[in-house]
Amino acid sequence: MIQRHEILQTIQMIDQQHLDIRTITMGISLLDCADPDIDRSCTKVYDKICRLAGKLVKTGEDLEAEFGIPIVNKRVSVTPIALVGAGTGARSYVPYAKALDRAAKEIGVNFLGGFSALVQKGMTESDRVLIRSIPEALAETELVCSSVSVGSTRAGINMDAVREMGLTIKRAAELTADRGGMACAKLVVFCNAVEDNPFMAGAFHGVGEPECEVHVGVSGPGVVEHALRAVRGQPFDVVAETVKKTAFRITRMGQLAAQEASSRLGVPFGIVDLSLAPTPAVGDSVAAILEEMGLESVGAPGTTAALALLNDAVKKGGVMASSHVGGLSGAFIPVSEDAGMIAAARAGKLTIEKLEAMTCVCSVGLDMIAVPGDTSAETLSAIIADEAAIGMVNNKTTAARLIPAPGKTVGDTVDFGGLLGTAPVMPVNPCSPKEFIARGGRIPAPLHSLKN
Repeated sequence: MIQRHEILQTIQMIDQQHLDIRTITMGISLLDCADPDIDRSCTKVYDKICRLAGKLVKTGEDLEAEFGIPIVNKRVSVTPIALVGAGTGARSYVPYAKALDRAAKEIGVNFLGGFSALVQKGMTESDRVLIRSIPEALAETELVCSSVSVGSTRAGINMDAVREMGLTIKRAAELTADRGGMACAKLVVFCNAVEDNPFMAGAFHGVGEPECEVHVGVSGPGVVEHALRAVRGQPFDVVAETVKKTAFRITRMGQLAAQEASSRLGVPFGIVDLSLAPTPAVGDSVAAILEEMGLESVGAPGTTAALALLNDAVKKGGVMASSHVGGLSGAFIPVSEDAGMIAAARAGKLTIEKLEAMTCVCSVGLDMIAVPGDTSAETLSAIIADEAAIGMVNNKTTAARLIPAPGKTVGDTVDFGGLLGTAPVMPVNPCSPKEFIARGGRIPAPLHSLKN
C-alpha cells in the first residue's frame, strides 16, 4: 500500500523540475448506447458521459489541492464510435462527434477521445462511414479527438485504410486551413493500438476494458534531465540506473493519484502510463534528456541509441513501482510539443527520416509533425505505411500524427498554442509513392505473428 507521506519526496521535482500528472483519463464504455436511431443514440452517449464523468474534473482539482501535484489535463476516452454507430445505418457520424463535444464541454474536460475505428484487417461499412466523417467531425468540434488503427502484428497492414487516411488527413487540413490544419493535430493513425491509452489524441476505451475505469498518465522529462546532470560523464550503466530510480519515484506518485481518483470516483483503477510526455516549456523536454547524455543536438548520430536506453530504463523503473503499468509507457517524441525538438527541427538537425529511426525504440512515433501544405495524400499515406511497418515488425505501438499545414512551406511554422505547441514545417522526400499506395490490399503479417 502506498503511503501519502511518499509524495513528500517529490516536492522538489514538482516545484523546480516540471513533474506533473499529465492526465487523469476516465474510460467509458458506450456499447449500451447503441440504437437504430442515431439521434437517440447520441442522446444516450451524452447522458452517459455526463453521468459517469460529471465529477472527474472536480476530483482532479481536489487531488491537486490536497497533494500539491499539478494535474494538467482531465480527459475522457470512449468506445470507438464506429462500433457504437454500426446499427444506425447513418451515412455520417458527425452527430456523434457533436454529442461528444457537448458532453466534454458540459463536464469540463480538456479532450475526449474515441471518434475511432479499428480497421487493421478490414473495414466494415460503419468503419467507412466514420473515416469519411473524420474531417468534418474534427473541423466542427473543439475537444473531440480521433484515431484509426490500420495495422497490427497479428493482422498485417490494411493498405486500403492507409490510402484512405492520407486523403482524410488532407481533407481535415483543408477544412481547418484558417487554424493551421488544427483538425490534423487531433487525429492519430495507429499500428498495434492499445485499449487503455490515457494520452490524446489517440485514446479510446477498448472493448476488453470494464464499463468504466480511471487511468493516470504521469510525466517528468525535466526530472530525468535533472537527475542525469549528477552523473554527467559516467558510463551508460550508471545512466540507466539513474533513469530507473527516477522513473520509480515518478510512477509511485502516479499510482497514488490513480488510487485516490479511483476511490473518490467509485470506479476501478485501470493503469498508470509512465510515458515521458514533453511540453513546449523549457526544462520539460525529452530532447534535453538525450542531449544531457552527451549529444550535441537531438538528431545527431547516437540519438537512437540514447533514446533506446531511456525508453528501456523508464519501463524497468516504472514496473517496479506499480503492478498495473499500461498504456504506452515510454518516451514520446512529438516535435511541436518539445522545445528541444522544435529547436533541432528548425536548425535542420532533426529530420523526418531520423525521427522514423527513433520510432523503432520509443513510444508511438511520428508525432505532431508539420509538413508542407502541398504534400500529396499518397506521400502522407506512405509515411503512415512506413510507421505501421515498424510497429508491425517490431511488435510495438507506432503511430503518425501528421499535419500538412495549408499554405505553409519548409521553414514556416504553425502555432497551435497550449500543449500542442509550435510546429516547424519539415521537408519530406519529394519522390512519389503514388503507384505504391494505389496497389491497396493488405501487407501480410510477419512470421513471428504466429504465436499459438
